[in-house]
Amino acid sequence: MGMRSEPRKSIQVPVRIFGTDCDGHIFSEIVNTVDVSRLGVRVGGVRAHIKTDEIIGITYGRTTVHFRVKWVGQAGTTTAGQMALVNLSPERKLWDFPLPDPIIDNYRPQVTQERRRYSRVKCSISAELHPPGGPVTWGKASDLSEGGCFVEMSIPLRPGTLFEISIWLNAAKLRLQGAVASVSPGFGIGVRFINVPPGDQALLRQYIRALV
Repeated sequence: MGMRSEPRKSIQVPVRIFGTDCDGHIFSEIVNTVDVSRLGVRVGGVRAHIKTDEIIGITYGRTTVHFRVKWVGQAGTTTAGQMALVNLSPERKLWDFPLPDPIIDNYRPQVTQERRRYSRVKCSISAELHPPGGPVTWGKASDLSEGGCFVEMSIPLRPGTLFEISIWLNAAKLRLQGAVASVSPGFGIGVRFINVPPGDQALLRQYIRALV
């Protein structure tokens, strides 16, 4: 079976991006799109220093959607100030202009060392966070891997915070140790699981495979 190739539309429209930079500081900038597809966008004119795999928000018109940073242009090159972003909620309508339909091809990418160790899947499961010395916080995990998840919550924890997280995998309640790996103000936090016991790892793997 071929893989979907995403044709891009070259278009320059202003959007607002916001989130947390490499130093943990909150940023908000007006930048321009370079090209747009149904599953992602490339923007230019970015001043903030942002890590790959960070989750940031894009506001266009009255709609806001969060994206994951897939690629950042290197300083001193022609792509400096550009970022390629993957839409984490492609079912939500963000753009008010038509986009080209995806096409099918037979391209199969080679596995590289840069490939994510754990693949992520979209989900919608309840999450219960127990920060040390703080009240229990509820959120929703919107993507999940064997190594972590993204929890949507209105008031995120601080980067680096260690806590206990409970997630519901069907009828099973899984209690894990976690750390805040990234913060996206207004959206939530990226969570990295720590020292997952083999039995819990197996449950995670089984659950994720059932979602793929």
